[in-house]
Amino acid sequence: MTSVESGRPAVARRGRRVATCTALALSAGMLLAAVPAHADDNPAPHAPVERAVPSVEDLRKPTLPRLRSDEPAADSPSFGAEIAVARPRSDVDGDGSSDLLHRAWDGQYWVSASGSADTYQYPLGNSSEMYKDAFSIAGLDPAAPDTPTHFTLSETGRLSSYASTPYGGDLVWSGTGWQQFNKVFSPGDLTGDGVGDVLARNPAGELFLYRAKGGTAVEPFAAKVNVGGGWGQYDQIVGVNDTNGDAIADLFARNTAGELYFYSGTGEPTRPFKERVKVGSGWNAYNQLFSWDDIDGDGLGDLVGRTQAGVLYLYVSTGTGALKPREEGGSGWNYVSQFAGSGNNPAWGKGELIGVDKSGVLYDYVVENDGTFSTRARIGEGWGGSRLSLTSSFDGDGFADLIEVYEGTLYNYNDMAGDGVVGSGWGIYNSLVGPGDLSGDGKGDLIARDSAGVLWLYRGYGTGAGFASRTKIGSGWGQFSVLTGAGDVDGDGRADLIARATDGKLYLYSGTGVASSPFKAKKLIGSGWNTYNKLVAPGDMNGDGRGDLVGRNSDGNLYRYDANGRGGFNAKVLVGSGWNTYNGLF
Repeated sequence: MTSVESGRPAVARRGRRVATCTALALSAGMLLAAVPAHADDNPAPHAPVERAVPSVEDLRKPTLPRLRSDEPAADSPSFGAEIAVARPRSDVDGDGSSDLLHRAWDGQYWVSASGSADTYQYPLGNSSEMYKDAFSIAGLDPAAPDTPTHFTLSETGRLSSYASTPYGGDLVWSGTGWQQFNKVFSPGDLTGDGVGDVLARNPAGELFLYRAKGGTAVEPFAAKVNVGGGWGQYDQIVGVNDTNGDAIADLFARNTAGELYFYSGTGEPTRPFKERVKVGSGWNAYNQLFSWDDIDGDGLGDLVGRTQAGVLYLYVSTGTGALKPREEGGSGWNYVSQFAGSGNNPAWGKGELIGVDKSGVLYDYVVENDGTFSTRARIGEGWGGSRLSLTSSFDGDGFADLIEVYEGTLYNYNDMAGDGVVGSGWGIYNSLVGPGDLSGDGKGDLIARDSAGVLWLYRGYGTGAGFASRTKIGSGWGQFSVLTGAGDVDGDGRADLIARATDGKLYLYSGTGVASSPFKAKKLIGSGWNTYNKLVAPGDMNGDGRGDLVGRNSDGNLYRYDANGRGGFNAKVLVGSGWNTYNGLF
C-alpha cells in the first residue's frame, strides 16, 4: 500500500481490498469534479486505513511574537519600590523568562523559546497518547525552584508531572480522577510560599484549589479546597502569574458575551481572589486566551489572545489589573490546537470530516482551527455503499475512529489492539454515534439506535477494540432523522448529542456524565434544518474547544455552525461549494 505521510500507524486486519492512499491537493473547501461513478454495491471489510495528519513542517510557519525584551520596558509602572517578581512558570531554557509550550495538530508538544525564532518539538514523557491539556508551574522542585514542572492531563483524567529539561520533560508522577473537572490549570503561586498552585473547575461551576506541597517525587498537592461557585459562567479562565507586583497569582475570566474580568490574588488559601473587576468587552474575538507570563520585561504577567485567523495579539499589563492597547504579535498560529495554560475547555478526540464520493473513493479532511478544512487526502477506493461512522476517539491517540458495519459485524479501522473486529450483531442498528465520553470516566463511548427507536449506550474500554455490554438509555428516538455530535456544545466540558427531528427542528441533548442517564432533557435550539441533506459534527473547527456542526444543502454548499457555548450555534458561515460530489459525509 502506498500512503501519504501520517501520524497514525496502519492497522493489520482482515480484508479483501487494499486501500490506496495518495495526497490530493485542492483549495480549502473546494473540490475537483468527480470521476465517473462505479460505486461498489456490495462493500466488504477494508484493508488498513491510514489517514494523513498534517505536521508542523507541512503547515505555514508562524510569525513569532515579540517576546520578553533584554532591557526593562521604558514605560514600566512605578510602584515606589522594586516590585516582587513571581517566578516564571515555564522557563524551559533557563534564561529567566517563560517559554511558550503548545500542542500542534499532530498531538505533539512544541516550544517557542523567548528571545528566539525557533520552534522545536518538546516531548513530554514517552507516551504515544495525545494529551488533552497541559500547563506548567515553578517552585515545585526545591532543588531547582526556578525550573518548571510541566503537567499533562489525559482524556481519562490522569494528571502527570514532568521534570523540565531544555529539550523535553521526564515523567515524575501521575494521579487519576481528574476527569471530574472540565478545566485544570495553574495561575501561579496563590498562597505566597513561592510554589505554583493548581485550580480545577467542575461542570457545576465550582472552583477548587490544590495547594502545592513542594517536592516532585510524591503526590504534589494537598487535598482540594472548594473556593467558590459560579465559575461556570466563564468559557475561558486563564492565569497570568502576577500582574500587579505582589508575587501572588492573578487571573482573567471571560464569559460567552465577550466580557473580560480581572481577579486579583489575595494570598489566602480559602479566599484566593478579591472581587472581580470588569476589564472590557469584545473579547470573544479570540478563540483562546493564554499567557506565558511577562512579555515586555517589566516583571508583570501579560495576556495573549488568538483570533480565529491565527493571529496573536499581546496585551501588556499596566500593573493595576488593567491592560494596555493590544499589539499584533504574529500570525499563522492556527496550527496550534491547544496552548499550554490556555483558558478554554480543551477539545479532544475528533477534528475531521470524511467523505465518500459517487465513485466510492474515500477522502479525509482535517480541521485547521480557523473554521476551514485542510486540503483533502485520498484514503482509497471501494467504499461505495459502506455503512460508515466517524466517531470521537475510543483510545488515547486523540484521533477520530472510522467504524463500519458489514454483514452485521462492526469493524474499527483504527483499532490499535487487534484485527479491527469489534463484534457481531450490529446490523440491528440504523445509527451509530460516538460523541465522546458520556459516562464520566474519560473514555469514548458509542451510542446506537435500533429500528424500534430504542437508544443504547456502549461504554468504551479506552482501547477501541470493544465495548461493555449495552445499556438501554431511552426510547422514542425514531422521531429523529439525524443523530450526531462530537464533543462539548454547551460549554460545560461534557460531550453532547445533537438530534434533528423529521420536521426539521434541531435539539440539544446535554451530557450529564452519568452512564445510566447520560443526557438531560432535550432543548430546542432551532428549526428549518431540513434544508440540509447532510448534517455532520466534525468536532471543533474554529479552535475554541467547542464542538461545531456543518450542513450541506442541495446546491452542494457546505456551511459551518460554531457552537456558542450556551447550548446553541452562531449564524452559518459558508465553508465551500461542490460538496455534492459526496454521497456520504461523516
